[in-house]
Amino acid sequence: MTEPSQTEAEELRREAPELDPEMLARREAALRHVRKFGDPVLKSRAAEVESFDDGLRTEIERMGLLMDDAFGVGLAANQVGLLRRFFVYRVSDDGPLQALVNPVIEWSSDDEETFDEGCLSLPQVVVEVTRPAQLRVSAQDPFGGPVKLEAEGLEARVIQHELDHLNGVLIIDRTTRGQRREAMRSLRELGSGF
Repeated sequence: MTEPSQTEAEELRREAPELDPEMLARREAALRHVRKFGDPVLKSRAAEVESFDDGLRTEIERMGLLMDDAFGVGLAANQVGLLRRFFVYRVSDDGPLQALVNPVIEWSSDDEETFDEGCLSLPQVVVEVTRPAQLRVSAQDPFGGPVKLEAEGLEARVIQHELDHLNGVLIIDRTTRGQRREAMRSLRELGSGF
């Protein structure tokens, strides 16, 4: 998912006014591997994963490194050009990398929360998105074993954001018309290939 919201980004800049040039170079290199708005793969539904082999696990590990280097908290397979139903995420710096394969939301709360979201595939775009505050997910792990989890807060938001990617849905599809228009203008100014 997502780049930090405007407020979070400002807080990060205050805490670390200058990022190490090596970290910035790694971020730029990682972002070159992330598909950007206008790439048709981002609007395509990903196919179920059927083979739980070393290739899948290697790709999950690679995506985790790309996500970390890009300062993201989540990354879906189609964001790196793979139309397969899996994503990785890490909601805290010291937390483990999580990978959900063939995820399905089994239940979501009626309570909703609205927060700013950004996306590595939509550079410099931050829009308000309303999502259920809690959910229950079933999925598979990188070896094909069953996973069941309940999530709330940031983790629930990240899971929903990344699952949207697997369904070809972007944050600009989930915001108000006015914010979508503003986002499209920003993307045009950046020359994001559409």
